[in-house]
Formats: sequence, structure tokens, C-alpha cells
Amino acid sequence: MEGLLPDLEVVRKDFPILSRTLAGGQPLVYLDSANTSQKPQCVIDRMVDHLEHHNANVARAMHQLGAEASEAFEEARDTVASFIGAPSRDEVIFTKNASEALNLVANTLAWAEGDWSSRVGSLGAGDEVLVTEMEHHSNIVPWQLLTQRTGATLRWFGLTDDGELDLSDIDSLITERTRVVSLTWVSNMLGTVNPVAEIARRAHEVGALVVVDASQAVPQMPVDVVASGADVLVFTGHKCVGPTGIGVLWGRREVLDQLPPFLGGGEMIETVRMEASTYAGIPHKFEAGTPPIVEAVGLGAALEYLRDLGMDRVAAHEQAITRYALDGLATVPGLRVMGPTDPAVERGGAISFELDGVHPHDIAQVLDSRGVAVRAGHHCARPAHARFGVQSSTRMSSYLYTTPQEVDALVEALEYTRSYFRLGQ
Repeated sequence: MEGLLPDLEVVRKDFPILSRTLAGGQPLVYLDSANTSQKPQCVIDRMVDHLEHHNANVARAMHQLGAEASEAFEEARDTVASFIGAPSRDEVIFTKNASEALNLVANTLAWAEGDWSSRVGSLGAGDEVLVTEMEHHSNIVPWQLLTQRTGATLRWFGLTDDGELDLSDIDSLITERTRVVSLTWVSNMLGTVNPVAEIARRAHEVGALVVVDASQAVPQMPVDVVASGADVLVFTGHKCVGPTGIGVLWGRREVLDQLPPFLGGGEMIETVRMEASTYAGIPHKFEAGTPPIVEAVGLGAALEYLRDLGMDRVAAHEQAITRYALDGLATVPGLRVMGPTDPAVERGGAISFELDGVHPHDIAQVLDSRGVAVRAGHHCARPAHARFGVQSSTRMSSYLYTTPQEVDALVEALEYTRSYFRLGQ
């Protein structure tokens, strides 16, 4: 199939979990990568090696192990900066996950001062924060809290029936009152790829800060933070073949310098007196306490692995396997995909669907009995589900190791599900 990664079977051997079997001797068909990706052996080995030979605290242990740990941690920061095209390594902040990164921005904006001349300032009544109806809860709730605390107003882009952003009212939503525009690059439910650069350009015309949730984008496509137009961009490590417990916040230096600290303690200080303290510069100003050290080291190994594969090739594979999956799902009677299905539209690998007459949890359970792992529920995107009049859905999500045969297994398992529940043609 055109677009698939060359030597796909060789790539799959990098991921030891993909060769395991489940109950009843069923081979694992892992189609839940938008939830979390599987990890290649090189990431596992790098983390084990760090713990076995270099484990120490960073930036404070005055011995050889401490120096080795600090060097490995900071090398991971260099790798992240290079991978996303950050102008400076100091603009890369390590967090526990993307949710923490988004909360960091929203919370510090609640305490920020200034007149927004450089896209940071104090929020109050009359100011507006703009999100979209397709956001993950992690990119809705922090902004709800921010607007409730400051008296600002939360507004949002709606969705079209095809699952794309409804930009028909963009001129009435992005106005001189807009202070923040925060949106996902790729929807974790609909697979929609949003025109972040165009929206950022419009937002910047009114001086608004642009925050991009790239948790589903960074694993699937080449990302250049400068070209994206974002002022702040966040993603999580575990969706791009890295470990859990590590996230990334990238921000333009001018923005990060103006935001106040989020958490206090550890290496985020410059000086501490009983009366008051002064703070370190970025990135350490936002990295209070002992950071996720081995997780950062693992993330560095993960991004090196993706870089060596080539993100252009990863993106081509994702697009090819997603088109193949959409074609296969279209053959299942009673199945309705939520999100773009036009083959001419660029799309992410998450495909959420309904099957008439069967609850998503029942679908997932039957599929699991056939070795096919998918996700069922609201995928932390309740408003998007409400937009389409459903409480939950079943979601398959592919990644760089997904084969056409695995998609075939999903389609066959869905046909089995229909027969199991005795659904008519």
C-alpha cells in the first residue's frame, strides 16, 4: 500500500509488546494509540540504563552521578527543542503531562500583570478567552477556571456536521476583546486537523495569545512551533512512543519571561529570604521540585527514534492507514463515523464511530475478546460528543506500527459484533 512505512514488519519488532498474545491465544491488535502509544525497545533500554547506571537528582547533586544525570536530562531538553523547531532550548519546559502544561498557562495568566502589548497581561471583566467545541477536557476546564476567577468570558468555535471547526463566525468570535485563543491542532475524538496557523494569524491581529494543544499532532506529523504561529504549544510524551509522566510546554521567550511562577520550591528560585524570594530564569522558573528525570530521558530517546524514522514518513503512514481504515469501516452496516471522511481532507488517526443498536462499551468488550484493543467512552471530549447527540463512542486509533491486516481484523471483529448481537442487514 502506498504511503506505508517501508520495512513495517522490521519497525514492529522494535515494539516488544506487539508480539504478545492475549487470552485464548489471540494476537494483540493494538488500535488505542491516541490513548497511549506503545514503546520501542530503545526507549525502554535508555530508561533502564539511566536507572541502573546514572540515577541521581539533577542540578543539585554535587558528584559524578549527579553530573551524568543532569547532562542526560538537559540533553533530552535539547532533543525536544530540535524536534519541534524551538528557537531556544530554554523555551522548553518539562511538565508531568500536557494537562499540567495547559493548567500552568491558565493559572499563571490569572496572576499575570501587564497591558497585553506583548500578548500577556491581566484578565478581567470584558476580556474573552476563546476555545473550541472539539477540545479535550484538559483544554476546556483550565480556561473555565481562569475565566471564573478573573471575570472574563469563555467563548468557543462550534463544529460543522462534518466535524470541522465552524469558522463562519470567526470575525465575531475573534475581536478586540479576545485575550487568549486556545485550540487543539488535531482532535483526539474526530481526527480533525485544524488550521492553527491561519487562526493564529487572525488572533495575533487583535493581540491575543495563541495556545496550541499538540498532543495528537506531535506524534503524527512534522511540527515546527514557529511556523504553527503558536505562542505556547504543549504535548505529552506517552503518545509519541515515550513514557508516561512527562509533558512539554514550549513558549516564546517573551511570553514565558512575563508569566509569573506556577509552583514554588526547588530549582525555580534565584534567592530566598524569609521576607521574599526572587526566581530563576526560564526554563527552571517553571520546574519546581525534582523533575521527572528518567521520564525526560525516555522522551529524548523516543523523539530520537521518531526523528530517525522520519516524521514525513510517519505522517504518510498514518494518512495511508487511516484512509484504509475509513474504507474498511464504511463496509460495516449501521456504522457511522464522527469526523471527516472525505479522502481529500487531511486527517489524524483517531476515528470515533457508532454502531447502531450496540453500546460502545459492549463493542469494545466484544472486540477485546477477539484481541482488538480500542477505546470506548467520551474520550475526555464530552462537549464534542454532545454536539453530535451521543454520550459516547468507540474509537480506533492507529500509529506508525499499525498494519492493514490489523485494520482488517478490526472490521472482521465488528462484523462478528453485529452477528453476536443479532443485528439485521
